[in-house]
Amino acid sequence: MFNPPNARSFFETVWDIVCQIPPGKVSTYGQIASMMSPEDDMDPVRMKNLAPRWVGTALRKTPRGKSIPWHRVINSQGKISFPIGSAHANEQRQLLESEGVVFDQRDKVDFAIVAWQGPDDAYLASKGLLPPRPLK
Repeated sequence: MFNPPNARSFFETVWDIVCQIPPGKVSTYGQIASMMSPEDDMDPVRMKNLAPRWVGTALRKTPRGKSIPWHRVINSQGKISFPIGSAHANEQRQLLESEGVVFDQRDKVDFAIVAWQGPDDAYLASKGLLPPRPLK
């Protein structure tokens, strides 16, 4: 099962977090998931394993017309998750490159340069979120 217990609330939180990522920076599905605490009835290990997939589901289910910079979320390898050469992969890469994100010959970004460190402490506290896992 790839749906979080309270999907609507989870999705809204994901969308709000993604809107915090500035142009020219990237986050990962796992980093975004790491900011969310498991619900009381959820096993933390299950949450850790499934939440990055739920982040991807949230981005796929972004309502039309909602302006979410989805393209700033990539996988933990520093790559675009869509198949190379697909229309979605080309669009995401073009959007990132237009913001100054550079890909190497292996189609990876350098997290040392473009990794988002996460929102500030005031934002995290106001939303009841955890500090994000750093990107390597």
